[in-house]
Amino acid sequence: MSASRPFVIRRKWATATDLVGLELVPRDGGELDAFEPGAHVEFKLKKAGAPPMLRQYSLCNAPGERDAYVFGIKLEEKSRGGSRLIHDALGEGDVVDLGVPRNHFPIAGAAGSHLLLAAGIGVTPLLAMAQKLHAESADYQLHYFVRDTGHVAFPERLQAAKNAGRLHVHAGLGVEQTRQHIEQAMASLAPGAHAYACGPKPFMDAVAAIGARQLDAERLHFEHFQGAVAAPLEADTEFEVVLPQRGVSCVVRANQTIVQALEAAGCAIAVSCEQGVCGTCLTGVLEGRPDHRDFFLSDDERERGQHIILCSSRSHSPRLVLDL
Repeated sequence: MSASRPFVIRRKWATATDLVGLELVPRDGGELDAFEPGAHVEFKLKKAGAPPMLRQYSLCNAPGERDAYVFGIKLEEKSRGGSRLIHDALGEGDVVDLGVPRNHFPIAGAAGSHLLLAAGIGVTPLLAMAQKLHAESADYQLHYFVRDTGHVAFPERLQAAKNAGRLHVHAGLGVEQTRQHIEQAMASLAPGAHAYACGPKPFMDAVAAIGARQLDAERLHFEHFQGAVAAPLEADTEFEVVLPQRGVSCVVRANQTIVQALEAAGCAIAVSCEQGVCGTCLTGVLEGRPDHRDFFLSDDERERGQHIILCSSRSHSPRLVLDL
């Protein structure tokens, strides 16, 4: 984790089913770091008797809301500890270390109009976008897909978009109905429009497939989050990882990640999402050909093969030498 600061939970409340809202303010009373819609912040969560957990959550702030960071955090059914700790153990007045905001999902400034496609907790970065676009009287539409209306997050923050006819909540739809609504929304895009999507992998796959038929790649933007990475492939084979700076080498088995293999060899690696999304375990490659399975690197970066995301990717070559 990069430089972090202690923040105090000023407010915690239920904003939807299995989802809490958080407002966090700097403990030292200082100013927040600058950020724009689409940004996320890394949490350093501490649990007694366990190493710190790094988790990343998108900011939901409205324009001009600069006295506190605002987050929406869902209790994940298969939580690895992060969301469970936030929901069950942290309360108002508790202190959490936060990193600086980072943004790999900004609003395209040159776009004539904007289509925001959110599913579930994927609404959080798009909510920040919608609030800014609404304040600027920009042309936008927000389509929000949820299990049921009880899962609609931050209804008070969505009210302005709803009143303006720019919010479309789709509750309880099946796969085919969801695809139909995405197709209809895409078909209505004006020339020069950009589309943005965030949600679970099946939803993102549908947006990508439909969008590829209607938009140039540079006009389609995605924010992936935990749970997005694919399962191991049956064809996965063992390969060797070498860390010359540490004098360490180990074998990564077919059912094992590089991170797991290195940890078994005594080399702990800082990770956060463990899904190939956040970039925390980004590492240089000195030799070998990575098998990229992440959602962090760009196509050009993958082609160059100079970096790898250790928590999700593997190796096409039998030996991978890392700058670590």
